[in-house]
Amino acid sequence: MCICVNCHYVDRCLTYHAVEEQHQQPHLTETPDFEATEPTINVNIRSQGEIIEMEFDVVGCQSFQQEQGKWIRLRPGELVPT
Repeated sequence: MCICVNCHYVDRCLTYHAVEEQHQQPHLTETPDFEATEPTINVNIRSQGEIIEMEFDVVGCQSFQQEQGKWIRLRPGELVPT
């Protein structure tokens, strides 16, 4: 799971904005203004026949500041991205 969902900066972060783009998900903001320091992104690639799926997860970041439940407070009622 992407650590961003519990990060204080999730709604302002350029890195998370790019992850949303890769997952074709609606953005928390259209104008992110925070650049994360040294984010580490895992890319998981799965294939089933002709179909290739890629999943991008931020698993480390020097800018990470824990704010448990930040994403869910911004999108109440929606499933937390995994």
